Amino acid sequence: MNSFGKIFKITTFGESHGKAIGVIIDGCPAGLAVDIDFIQSELARRRPGQSAIVTQRKEADEMEILSGIFEGKTTGTPLMMLIKNKDARSKDYSHIAEKYRPSHADFTYQQKYGFRDYRGGGRSSARETAARVAAGAIAKLLLKKQGIHITAYVSQVGQLSCSSDYQQLDFSQIEKTSVRCPDLTTAEAMIDLIKKIKKQGDTIGGVVTGVIQGCPVGLGEPVFDKLHAVLGSAMLGINACKGFEYGSGFDGVTMRGSEHNDVFENKDGKITTTTNYSGGVQGGITNGMDIYFRAAFKPVATIIPEQQSVDTSGEATKVSGKGRHDPCVVPRAVPIVEAMAALVVADFLLLQRRMTGAVVEGEV
Repeated sequence: MNSFGKIFKITTFGESHGKAIGVIIDGCPAGLAVDIDFIQSELARRRPGQSAIVTQRKEADEMEILSGIFEGKTTGTPLMMLIKNKDARSKDYSHIAEKYRPSHADFTYQQKYGFRDYRGGGRSSARETAARVAAGAIAKLLLKKQGIHITAYVSQVGQLSCSSDYQQLDFSQIEKTSVRCPDLTTAEAMIDLIKKIKKQGDTIGGVVTGVIQGCPVGLGEPVFDKLHAVLGSAMLGINACKGFEYGSGFDGVTMRGSEHNDVFENKDGKITTTTNYSGGVQGGITNGMDIYFRAAFKPVATIIPEQQSVDTSGEATKVSGKGRHDPCVVPRAVPIVEAMAALVVADFLLLQRRMTGAVVEGEV
């Protein structure tokens, strides 16, 4: 279960404290121009050590493409990207080699496999998501050819939330602050809160809002592979993600059908809706409106204060966090959310092409 997607399919590999992590992309169309600088910029948004409110592990996350590219374009063969680990400190985890950290994957991995890599969580570490971001960057390049753009931002940290509708926000402000919230006043309050929590040796959760714009009508399947269902699976497959909603989400239960229905209209020869409570998806298929969603992330499980636990023998013990960890995961989760959304849409786009025979614009 290390692969995601059906046509635009990725397989990630590597561990947090192994020699390297990476990804193999199979099914990427030939002739796509690959912008290395863009891929590297996406990785820079996710990399550790980028600000005072994230983990201070120092990884440049320099990506190397080993196959699938010739003269700057994809060849249609498997594309392999590698990122070497350069700042792993495995000794920081020797104290939990025989202990189960609360709310980590230590116990479940041990029970499932009978063995686990305790160094930084091994395969369960969010370090693996760098590979997803690299693959997502390729997907973004493909989607850009179709006029599809994906944006994510931090909309909540703890009790602090950016209450503005995404349509009222200036997305150009997202990268202006280390917390990646486009509401700059709220962003400053979020940063102060994260710093305060970090000094206490504790962690805090938050919410990332995602928006997919320019998606054509017709992507998604009507039964088991509804687009929003696969999108939800993609988000919930991200480390620490505990919740997903799209469109009106849970707030929609407070409305009546007469209020919630998105009325159709013909606007300048294009069928659209006057509202978008459906979140751009109806019957599991895109309707051409913006797809917007929210992903909730729990507080990072590693904290400094000592906690009760048990060891691998079932004996009572105590555990305290060591090493370098994020006090709040959402600032670095933003590019991961974008990457997974891009992988979903790219996969459905190519599936639709196969079903209808339509050629994806921009391909050679």
